[in-house]
Amino acid sequence: MESFRTIIKGWLGKVLLVLFLTPLALVGIEGYFGSHNKADVAKSVNGQDIPKKDVENLTKTYKDQYLSMVHGDETLLNQPFIEQTALDTLVARTVLLQQAEKLGISLSDGQIEKMLAQQPSFQENGKFSQTLYENYLRSVGMTSQALITSLRQDHALKMLTSSINGTALVSKADINQIATLQTEQRTLHLASIKLDDYKKDITVSNQEISDYYNKHQNSFKQVASVDVDYVVLSPVQVVTNAPVTDAELQQAYKAFVEKQQKDAKRDVKHILITTDARSDAEAQKLANDVYAKISAGTLSFADAAQQYSDDTSSKNEGGLLAAYQSGVFSAEFDQAVNSLGNGQISKPVKTQYGYHIIEANTAAATIASFESEKARLTAEVQKSKAANAYSDAVNRLNEMVVSSDDLTAITQEVKATHVESVKGVTLATGHPVLSDSNVKTRIFNDDVKNGDRNASSNIQLANGDTVWVKVRDYHAAGIKPLAQATADVKAKLIEDKAYQAAKAKIAKSLDAFKTQPAAQVVAASAIHFEDAGTFTRSQGLKREIERAAFSVATPKDGFWSVTTAKLPDELVVVGVSNVNSTTANALTPEQLSELSKLYQQFRGQQELDDYTQYLKSKAKIK
Repeated sequence: MESFRTIIKGWLGKVLLVLFLTPLALVGIEGYFGSHNKADVAKSVNGQDIPKKDVENLTKTYKDQYLSMVHGDETLLNQPFIEQTALDTLVARTVLLQQAEKLGISLSDGQIEKMLAQQPSFQENGKFSQTLYENYLRSVGMTSQALITSLRQDHALKMLTSSINGTALVSKADINQIATLQTEQRTLHLASIKLDDYKKDITVSNQEISDYYNKHQNSFKQVASVDVDYVVLSPVQVVTNAPVTDAELQQAYKAFVEKQQKDAKRDVKHILITTDARSDAEAQKLANDVYAKISAGTLSFADAAQQYSDDTSSKNEGGLLAAYQSGVFSAEFDQAVNSLGNGQISKPVKTQYGYHIIEANTAAATIASFESEKARLTAEVQKSKAANAYSDAVNRLNEMVVSSDDLTAITQEVKATHVESVKGVTLATGHPVLSDSNVKTRIFNDDVKNGDRNASSNIQLANGDTVWVKVRDYHAAGIKPLAQATADVKAKLIEDKAYQAAKAKIAKSLDAFKTQPAAQVVAASAIHFEDAGTFTRSQGLKREIERAAFSVATPKDGFWSVTTAKLPDELVVVGVSNVNSTTANALTPEQLSELSKLYQQFRGQQELDDYTQYLKSKAKIK
């Protein structure tokens, strides 16, 4: 299998994997769908509305994905394309869901409930936990029925798409052809001709520069950039010598004691009287009766729990909740717990689960003495004083910078600071300060684009430092003006002319390879070839050389197929002396099977796309 892993890392494997990993992206996006007004509809598919909000949500998701691939540079995004992709995806999802419903592809409530019950995250001690399930629903803001509906749609899509993906036919001839292309070996001979000598006597006129620029303007695109001044202030640059007083230490210790007491673990017990097998009135009466017995002392809390509680997980433990956390039951339940003193018992509290009688006990906290905590508290107070001094300094300096619009106000007050300047900063620029997301937001916001060149207010960095920035110039994304592009255009033209001159010089030798044996041509020409070795596609060759080497025809015995490749400052003559296409036969049955699976997925995705387009063509979309 390892050899096959190497194979699929090649050019074809990469192409296939990209195609395979770019599904219709329909399954698992049910979270985008919610309630809407008719006026807020992006598209209607056979009378079913797609809300604009759903398109916006999916667009944002796609945008975030694309931004991660372009290092956050929004100037490289095609927003209309992203929005259209999101809309197309939602339309495709809708028509497929409608078709699944028409074909009767669905899971029953019982089947879905069984699936949920088998989810490990909803199980406790190997059994389905209603509490865990309801906690999950609360965390995602869904009702049980909404989740079941969402899962039903999700699985309907999966079943429909898999029925198409899984039936794509792949012939043995197709696989053999792909295997041959992927494993084909070519023996290469390379000669390098440096272009520097050819560039010496080349001249380029202004007219040539202008003509080339006008014809190839898209080659001179630039992303948005800024020229920035900035000043960084670190906490270590703000010195405080204020001593720690005894009063401050005593106050810190008092706060420490209060926190220890507050954080002391509380054992929470409850007796649950549900309405599962009784009416609400009956449950309330029983709860009141049990509470009366406990209050009168005729029945202990533990005995009452064992006798009356409907919570099977705690009744035999005296009602003890093994891992009580706020929010599990309800706000009313938590309020009752927090209001109880140590050992107190609440009157029946109603929640969605029924009626609870609650007891709370706080374990006695062992609190360290003042003397044992003194050193730590001293350090904490000193740290707090330093933080306050730093905060005060930031606020004071910020007022000075904003009022004066001058970063040097900081350097005059704090001698250890200084103004730094950086030109050509883009969203993709890696910089220890300017790459911070908060800084990027400031120097590339709409105000800056519209001409704001004022110094910023203080910006908090991730490492705790503070920075002030001032954009001196903003360079909009677009095509470089000719004046800025002239040097690049001139260099490009000189490079092209040098390449053509070098190629013309060896033209006779290149032609000779077509009619004469390679050994004869090599001996007679001034081109110095080196035996590069035998290669398959994507085996370490430079892209230009690989493209050239695998584009020429198979040579006759004793002859070479020869072409050229253009590299920066270099013309490379590429000779192919042998092509071995039999290596595909060396693939094991397991490797061929894996390749067949990959190609089948590719064909399946094509068929799913075709099927979706067919459904769209028959649908009423407006």
